[in-house]
Amino acid sequence: MSVNIAETFELLFNKNNNVAYKALQTLQKQSEETDCVYPYMDRLSDMLDSDNSYIRTRGLTLLAYNAKWDKDYKIDEVIDKYLKHITDVKPITARQCIKLLPIIAKHKPELKSDILSKLHKADISIYEDSMQSLVYKDIQKSLKVIQKS
Repeated sequence: MSVNIAETFELLFNKNNNVAYKALQTLQKQSEETDCVYPYMDRLSDMLDSDNSYIRTRGLTLLAYNAKWDKDYKIDEVIDKYLKHITDVKPITARQCIKLLPIIAKHKPELKSDILSKLHKADISIYEDSMQSLVYKDIQKSLKVIQKS
């Protein structure tokens, strides 16, 4: 089944989150197999600045899944912006970001020390108590995976 990447990419911004989530899943699967989403790296990076946390999360996800195709060092250019989302205002987005970091570290070993440093320094006291332990556990898990790789 051939996927129209341009059309599917636009669906990431759909007001209907179910439609957008399906588009995300499709593009994520494509990104695992080919570099067909890679030309959208700049737009994915712009998504990190969105006021909509769903859009930020989709950008974070697809950037991570395209790390292995990153021959132009696009992720290196935006890694600081990416790592800010370790403590995103929305804890759900923060958790997603943290869980994606081992993927980036695996494919971009030159960024490993930056990633580890930011994870170690993350101030999770900004979250409600109920979320703090979850975010903390995510950080510990990602640290462990990255340090092993």
